[in-house]
Amino acid sequence: MSSILKPVPPAPALPAEQVDSEYRRHRRNVFVGIFIGYAAYYLVRKNFALAIPDILDEYPQYSKAALGSAMTGLSIAYGVSKFVMGSVSDRSNPRWFMTLGLLLSCAIALVFGSVKAIYGSLVLIVGLQVLNGWVQGMGWPPCGKTMVHWFSASERGRTVAFWNIAHNIGAGIMATLALLGVWLFNDWGAKFYFNAAWAALGAGVIWILLRDTPQSCGLPPVEVHKNDYPPDYSAADERTFTFREIFFGHIFNNKFLWAIAVANAFVYFVRYGVVDWIPTYLQTAKGFSFKDSSLAWSLFEFAAIPGTILCGWMSDKVFNGRRASATILFMGFTLIGLVIYGLNRQGPLWIDYTALVIIGFFVYGPIMIIGLHALELVPKKAAGTAAGFTGFFGYVFGSAIAGSGVGWIADHWGWGGVFGTMIGCCLLTIVFSALTLGHKPTRNSTPE
Repeated sequence: MSSILKPVPPAPALPAEQVDSEYRRHRRNVFVGIFIGYAAYYLVRKNFALAIPDILDEYPQYSKAALGSAMTGLSIAYGVSKFVMGSVSDRSNPRWFMTLGLLLSCAIALVFGSVKAIYGSLVLIVGLQVLNGWVQGMGWPPCGKTMVHWFSASERGRTVAFWNIAHNIGAGIMATLALLGVWLFNDWGAKFYFNAAWAALGAGVIWILLRDTPQSCGLPPVEVHKNDYPPDYSAADERTFTFREIFFGHIFNNKFLWAIAVANAFVYFVRYGVVDWIPTYLQTAKGFSFKDSSLAWSLFEFAAIPGTILCGWMSDKVFNGRRASATILFMGFTLIGLVIYGLNRQGPLWIDYTALVIIGFFVYGPIMIIGLHALELVPKKAAGTAAGFTGFFGYVFGSAIAGSGVGWIADHWGWGGVFGTMIGCCLLTIVFSALTLGHKPTRNSTPE
């Protein structure tokens, strides 16, 4: 297995007249592969959040905070895994690496949906969620690695923005498939196993379409092909770094990377503080149905699609690659949506829907931009680790706290306390993003 996961060695160079057509074909294939593949990861990631109302109903011994601890466990494991697996993915073949992680996650979802005995033990629930979080960490890093190897600096804002909506599509379809599965099987466990069956098909797409680097296909590096070189680019950037070079040469001493990592923690608290608790908030606090909360979940996720694309386009064209400026602008509008959502405590459902559309439209752009910014702050052979580093902060200090933390705040301080905390996190995201405004990206038309 370790030999399969290793990077593919360079293939003999293709004839010059074949390079353009082969580049177009492979770029199209790898993009479709990571897009469908990453969407499929989300079909089996957050299913537990949809099932919490059912578990609370059938197992009244659990509190919201207790079940939230399972989501916290997943988030911590995912954050740690994203960091560790990021460094592993930088030295692996993304085709096999990403496929393996998704298939393992499908197997865990199958257990959650079909073996109801596990819900008698909170320890077992949390343990399986932790395991799912770990294998889910094998999804993002190979995607980031693929994009920096196949797409040049001047086109990455739009490329990453379009790719990033894959997880919104996946998360939105997750709720829709869960609703369909429950209707077909009359079993809330279908929220897990029905989605797992579809995600397994996504794993097949990854294996068929994804490839390692351009050089492994007999093509030149994308910087050479596009004549689009980042600052300080040299032939050494095509060399696989050691773990020590990655961590101590490009990660831990990078002050801008630290700033956006902390910003990522706060924006992830907002993201998951909203989306993970949509079903519980709307069904238990406001008395709406699972159908209503599923539609709310889907609206939140699908609203992110145009918002993310707009944010990526603005960061490229309006802000000239200054990623923090786009983050600050979009977090300001996210704050407005949160205020509307929080003030509509006794109001009609359509206002909740509207507020969730606003939040979803604006909050995912900064999440995408921070991930892109991390890729651009390091050489591409350290890209997976940089993405994992910011992801570690986002999930361990953001999403994880939004799991049991939101449940605890709701139990002790009510939903007003939850919304106040998320508003504060919005403001802190803006503050820490502003610390990177001094980073001015430049591009070279020829290597230095």
